[in-house]
Amino acid sequence: MNDEIMTIQEVATYLKLNDKTAYRLASEGKLPGFKVGGSWRFRRGDILQWIEDKKNKGMDA
Repeated sequence: MNDEIMTIQEVATYLKLNDKTAYRLASEGKLPGFKVGGSWRFRRGDILQWIEDKKNKGMDA
C-alpha cells in the first residue's frame, strides 16, 4: 500500500540509514516528508518515487 504513513525510524530502516541521517535529510528537504505534531512522517509512495527519481538521475549523468 503506497499511502502507508511511516515514521522516521521506519524510513531509516527501509533505506538502511542511521536515524540521524534520515532526520537530517528530511530537515534539509532532501527526503520527502511532513511534520505532524513536531514528528516527521513519510508516505511510502513518496519514498518509493524519491528512490525512482534518484535512480533515474544516476542514469541521466
